[in-house]
Amino acid sequence: MGKDIYILGIESSCDETAAAVVRNGREVLSNVISSQIDTHQKFGGVVPEIASRKHIENIMPVIDEALNKANVTLAQIDAIAVTYGPGLVGALLVGLSAAKALAWANKIPLIGVNHLEGHVFANFLNDQTLEPPFLALVVSGGHTALMKVLSYNSFELLGQTRDDAAGEAFDKIARVMGLPYPGGPEIEKLAKAGNPEAIDFPRAMLDEKFQFSFSGMKSAVINYLHKEEQGKRDVNKADVAASFQKAIVDVLVQKTVLALKATGLKEVVLAGGVSANNTLQNELAKAAEKVGARLVHPTPILCTDNAVMIACRGYYLHQAGVKSPLELNANPGLKLE
Repeated sequence: MGKDIYILGIESSCDETAAAVVRNGREVLSNVISSQIDTHQKFGGVVPEIASRKHIENIMPVIDEALNKANVTLAQIDAIAVTYGPGLVGALLVGLSAAKALAWANKIPLIGVNHLEGHVFANFLNDQTLEPPFLALVVSGGHTALMKVLSYNSFELLGQTRDDAAGEAFDKIARVMGLPYPGGPEIEKLAKAGNPEAIDFPRAMLDEKFQFSFSGMKSAVINYLHKEEQGKRDVNKADVAASFQKAIVDVLVQKTVLALKATGLKEVVLAGGVSANNTLQNELAKAAEKVGARLVHPTPILCTDNAVMIACRGYYLHQAGVKSPLELNANPGLKLE
C-alpha cells in the first residue's frame, strides 16, 4: 500500500458553504455543511448578494471544523479541491479565494473542480464497487444532462436541456403554487397525497434522443392553474403536484432508458439535487432493471451541494497529475465537457 492521500474539498457555488476531508478518494473523514436555506426562504429563492456575504462569514470556520473533525492538519493535506464553476459568481469567488490563499500559504497544490462533475462523483462515495464506464443522469436546479463516464477523467456528453432544467421547473412551479423554498422537496411532499394520473401534462420528448425540454411543461402547469383560478374552480394542489412530478419523471426515465439501450452500459448513476427525489429513484431503478441495468444514487446528504463530492473529484484529478494555477478564476457558466 502506498501513502494515504488526503484531499480537502471546498464548495460554495450557491447557498451552502461546505468543506470536507476525504482519504484515498472514497473514505469520508469529515463533511461540514453550513446551509443558508432559512436565510433565503423569506425571499422565495437564493439572493446572490446575501449568499456571498454569508459565505464570507462561514468559509473559514467551516474549513477549520472539517479539518478538526477529520483530525488532520493542513500539513497532511495533499491537495485542495475547490468548485470554480458553474454557480453564482460571487459565491464561487469566496470558496475559490479561500482555497487559493490556503494553497499558496501552505504550498499545497490547487485543483479546480467542475461542480457538475462533482455531483457525478458523489456516487463513488455511496457505492464502493462503482467503476467507470457508466451512464450518468445529472438533474439539478441549473442542469439536466445525460453523459457517458468513460473513465475517471473522460466523459462524453450525450445530450442536455434546451431550456429549463428539471430542478428549475420544480422550483418555479412550487413558487407559483405558493410553496416554500426550496420547491423541489415541497412538490414531492405534496405529491404523496395526490393522484399522478389526475391531469395529463405534456411531455416534450424532442426529436433528438437525448435532449430535454421542460419549459413547455412548466407553462402548461401555470396555464392550468390560471385557467382554474379564472373559472373560480377549486384546485387540488396535491393532484397538480403529483401529475407534474410524474410528467418530469417520465421524461427523465424514458430518455435514460433510451441512452442505456443505445450505449449498452449496465450501470446508471443519478447526480444533482433532484437525485434526492424518491419517485425518480424508484421509477428509474425499475426501468433500468427491465433493461438489465443497475441504478446507483447518492445518499440524501450527498445529493445536495456538499464538499465531499468535490474532494472525491479532486482526488482522481490529483491522481492524474492535474493542478490548477493560482490565477484560476470563477467560471459561473462552466459546462459539462
